[in-house]
Amino acid sequence: MTNIDFIGKRKIFYTISITLIAIGILVSLPFALGVKLDIQFKGGTVIEYSYTDPSTKDGKMANADKDKAQTIASQVLGSQVSAYLDTDITKSVSSRQHIVFELDNKNLTNTQVEDLYTKMNTAFKTYNLQKYDFNTVGASEGQAFFQTSIFAVALASLLIILYIWVRFRRIGGLPAGITAFIALVHDLLMAYAAFSIFRIPLNDSFVAVLLTILGFSINDTIVIYDRIRENRRLVGSKMSFKDIVNKSINQSFTRSINTTLVVFVSITVVFVVSAIAHLTSISDFALPMMVGVTTGAYSTICIAGPLWVSWEEHKEKKEQRKKLALQAAKAAKAALKASSAPAVTESTAPLAPSAVKTQNASGAQAKPSASIKAPAAANSPKPQGASKAQYSSKKSKKHKSKK
Repeated sequence: MTNIDFIGKRKIFYTISITLIAIGILVSLPFALGVKLDIQFKGGTVIEYSYTDPSTKDGKMANADKDKAQTIASQVLGSQVSAYLDTDITKSVSSRQHIVFELDNKNLTNTQVEDLYTKMNTAFKTYNLQKYDFNTVGASEGQAFFQTSIFAVALASLLIILYIWVRFRRIGGLPAGITAFIALVHDLLMAYAAFSIFRIPLNDSFVAVLLTILGFSINDTIVIYDRIRENRRLVGSKMSFKDIVNKSINQSFTRSINTTLVVFVSITVVFVVSAIAHLTSISDFALPMMVGVTTGAYSTICIAGPLWVSWEEHKEKKEQRKKLALQAAKAAKAALKASSAPAVTESTAPLAPSAVKTQNASGAQAKPSASIKAPAAANSPKPQGASKAQYSSKKSKKHKSKK
């Protein structure tokens, strides 16, 4: 088992993915390399010839000859025709080059197609022109096919989210499903970038690539999610969720790499054979699949699991902030309640019995009434000092008068 800190390096992985997606989007913009919709999606007619120009080293037709061919095609077919030299990498394995004529929203008869082929061979006798492909689709049919294809991809993605939600509901199924879906979107965008970079028109092969990548990538992701669920059951709360996910990815790392290598080699063989045999429909599928398989393994290991950890950490921080805000609100409410209570004053508050005793002992209270003082005077002790001398004098005088 490997011991790589995938979770600790997740920001690096996020940056790599965002950069690759941005590059793929940029090269697909109209002012960059651009992505062409095949007539299967937009409707129209495509006529393609293979040729070899003996006057050039690489066998490609000069721009002047290409413009001449476009003018001839427009005259023969009676409609505006766009011509371009096909730069599809899947066809460059062969020594022959390709020129393509496109007519938007127009169907051609077999007679028109044969007339064009005759005229082109007459104008370019040294090019050894040969028929390569002919396809025509109505505009409404192409649009309907495109909408159906997008619906199929969206429905497959939704069912994948629901499946993961139900299967992993005991360990947070919905976040697991959403993060797995984000990883799948990453893979689909990489496949789109492959079509854009290699100048392969978006056709039925594009839809087949997307659906195949969805199935392949999610299968690898579910293997890791199963390992996460099993480890969480075994260790419980003894290990943090971040460490559980990192351990699960390392345990599945070798299996994921081996599976990806086997599939990649198989698809590479299919691509090479189909390119040599001029099977464009197969080579247009195999080349983007090679990219999709590679990015699928990358997203499974470096995106899906770490993204789930980021989701749970964000959720935990949000709950913590909510709890702190609730405690602060309770404290503020208690302080407000204490400050709004009525103040107790001396004039209105009755004195406690203990307070009365304290005041009587210290003499702070007012003098008692006469009725209370009389008994105290009657029982008062004999006077001391000068009062005692006066008392003795009175007693001697009384004794003399008796004699």
